[in-house]
Amino acid sequence: MLREYGFIALYSGLVLAFPFLGMFTAWILRPKKPNAIKNSTYECGMETIGDTWVQFKAQYYLFALIFVVFDIEAVFLFPWAVAYGQLGLYALVEMALFLLILVGGLLYAWRKKALEWQ
Repeated sequence: MLREYGFIALYSGLVLAFPFLGMFTAWILRPKKPNAIKNSTYECGMETIGDTWVQFKAQYYLFALIFVVFDIEAVFLFPWAVAYGQLGLYALVEMALFLLILVGGLLYAWRKKALEWQ
């Protein structure tokens, strides 16, 4: 039984080490020629004028969160649709409940006027 856990531990170690190995290799192989122009702040290839710190409205974050919620919905909905023929009535009821909860959240956001651009 410990042998199976040994494989899991080895795999977990490899999974954790792989990204750091790639980042370390990129750090070693990158060209290192810094100068003042490369270290300067720019936006779309143009130098900034004035203060570069801009505070965004919270409404942008609300749009992003609503997008993420419906993006996650698509992630759950596509596999369910592919396996629909093999699933029973229980899966249909569960997906209908899931969609009703999401539609309820959308109606709540709509009623609170979170979707209106100002």
